[in-house]
Amino acid sequence: MNREKLGSRLGFIMLSAGCAIGCGNVWKFPWMCGQYGGGSFMLVYIICLIVLGIPCLIMEFSVGRAAQTSPIKMYRKLEKPK
Repeated sequence: MNREKLGSRLGFIMLSAGCAIGCGNVWKFPWMCGQYGGGSFMLVYIICLIVLGIPCLIMEFSVGRAAQTSPIKMYRKLEKPK
């Protein structure tokens, strides 16, 4: 089985930016809420993150494993014929 590789420098930059934004969402936002008195909001935030995030993550892994191709091509491959 061949693994896919990043095809361009722009793809790498976009991937790195997405990871940085995701890390900021997970680490910096809760810290700032707790620092400035939004600790009760964090409970609701974590519950929503778990309730919405885990099903989306499982769906993304399932579709990716079934298609065995890039994210852009996987929806075309799994689409029903017209």
